[in-house]
Amino acid sequence: MSDVPSAVSRRLAVYAVGGNALSDPAAAGSDASAAAERAMEAVLEDVVDLLEAGYRVVLTHGNGPQVGEMLLMEEALFDRREGGPEPAGLDHWVAATQGTLGHEIATQLDSVLTRRGRHEQVATILTRVEVDRNDPAFAQPSKPIGPLIDDLGAVPESWHVGVTAAGPRRVVASPLPQSILDADAINALLKAGAVVLCAGGGGIPVALGESGFDGVEAVIDKDRVSSLIAQSIGANLLLISTAIDAIRLDFGKPSERKIRKLSVSDATSHLDEGQFPAGSMGPKVEAMLAAKQNDPKMVVVLCQPGQALPAIRGDAGTTIIN
Repeated sequence: MSDVPSAVSRRLAVYAVGGNALSDPAAAGSDASAAAERAMEAVLEDVVDLLEAGYRVVLTHGNGPQVGEMLLMEEALFDRREGGPEPAGLDHWVAATQGTLGHEIATQLDSVLTRRGRHEQVATILTRVEVDRNDPAFAQPSKPIGPLIDDLGAVPESWHVGVTAAGPRRVVASPLPQSILDADAINALLKAGAVVLCAGGGGIPVALGESGFDGVEAVIDKDRVSSLIAQSIGANLLLISTAIDAIRLDFGKPSERKIRKLSVSDATSHLDEGQFPAGSMGPKVEAMLAAKQNDPKMVVVLCQPGQALPAIRGDAGTTIIN
């Protein structure tokens, strides 16, 4: 499966790409498709660059825009039916988008690997992630899904709406990930030399019940679950890929400034001060902090797609330091 026989001894990277890079909720039409295509091309080039730099790679991805669209379609169909089955729920659509996006990403990555003379196989695994039924996030929905809302007056009463940097969007519960139920399978695929796509959309949210695990109505933050995966499998690198080129302080204000290196203590202080909102940069910084605090030797960076290697060198993005 791999160009390098001793794959198990190679460094290990977890690369997290946002759902907005796959489909921007603020964009529409051909421009949106072209932007998503460019972002995905940059992501896949990053993955191969990491392989050529000597890393094994685990790739995760968001699904906020996509899972919201699927939920809208299901709800619209349910509204038109009489006596039909109840809507399947968010956990089913997270699983569905893991499959569809995993297929799309794996197919494109296979092509890039072939073009660049690599021989790794790409494995996509449906990944279940345990959450706590009593997580306070269920009472305080904060995870944006679906497109921007252009008519607040038409929003169903059952929805929760939050204001994002791009505009109002539907928000759902986003509990903290507790454990990766399929971690052993991920490790087995890595040992076999595969590039592993896992925990798409933050993973399929499940909680322990009387008869085992059941799906729950939530979308787990993909950066938080990527951090947990990095910690669980002993990754050397956690890379959060996003549309913004670096973490910024005073975002949107005249005093806005880009931060290339951010210490654990300063990041914690800025979080407490509200510099990083819950619906956007907050979970990313929290995920990066959790990984760095768990393993101070882990390289933890945030950057735009296409900037992986410069970010690792400290020439792009933002690096969390001790």
